[in-house]
Amino acid sequence: MAFYCPDGAMAQQLEASLAALEADGRPGLREQVSISWVRYSCSLIDSASPRSDLAEFWADQPSGASWRGDQARYPASVVKLLYLVAAEAWLQRQLIDDTPELRRALADMIRDSSNDATALVLDLLTGTTSGPELPEEAFQRWSLQRQLVNQWCEQLGWPEWQGCNACQKTWGDGPYGRERQFYGPALENRNRLSSDLCARLLHGVMAGALVSPPACKRMRELLARSLDPSERRADPENQVDGFLGEGLPAGARLWSKAGWMSQARHDAAYVEAEGLAPMLLVVFSEGKARANDAQLLPELCRQLLAA
Repeated sequence: MAFYCPDGAMAQQLEASLAALEADGRPGLREQVSISWVRYSCSLIDSASPRSDLAEFWADQPSGASWRGDQARYPASVVKLLYLVAAEAWLQRQLIDDTPELRRALADMIRDSSNDATALVLDLLTGTTSGPELPEEAFQRWSLQRQLVNQWCEQLGWPEWQGCNACQKTWGDGPYGRERQFYGPALENRNRLSSDLCARLLHGVMAGALVSPPACKRMRELLARSLDPSERRADPENQVDGFLGEGLPAGARLWSKAGWMSQARHDAAYVEAEGLAPMLLVVFSEGKARANDAQLLPELCRQLLAA
């Protein structure tokens, strides 16, 4: 069962938007995307007090709809959202040290989507490091250690985790040595996440209901994106233009983590705009055509926000 309450009218709107976008020169779009869309009656982040009864919070389901929301796809840099939450969970349990260098890496991982920073974070979370290929026995020990984030996710007991995998670093040119060894001969051990899983993660972060309210506040500060045109022009990799944030009206607020590579264009965003219901939207789009389609995510955001 999804963490949101399925809404028939939202599902119809989502399908209508996809049909219209597909008809506008995007053949096969509905097979290339996964979408999770959640709508709220009030702001998640302006609550007068932190959520003290988390069981009650998770039981109070917002309205939502999805399209292939349970299909696990390669998440590109959206996986960094999960690694951010895991890092705060490790810190709370004193499994890693809270150092200025870790905080710098977390900030660069989310704000700038740095792959180098992500590599450090995953090394700290799992106690592993990159390097040359390993002999079989040592490689098996290393591989088991690298699964620690997956094991933590499984312990959450979320049905959205089924079929997912989060144990790989993110790359510019690709993995080498033991990292390539760990991917498997056919890359069968690549990261895999569903839009529903990412939506539930972002939902909890925005509501202060994952790890702790102070931890969620720190994560929200990293996820906040500026919509100021001058700031966006100064940063061509701003994670707004070409993504969901570009579809927002002036004065809106945005918290997001995008992912983009040669075969994918993804975004996970929570948005608030004056006069409109707050919404959370996660979109995974796959294939070279979708990766190069800078208008798909902004247009989908405009349509669903106004629905």
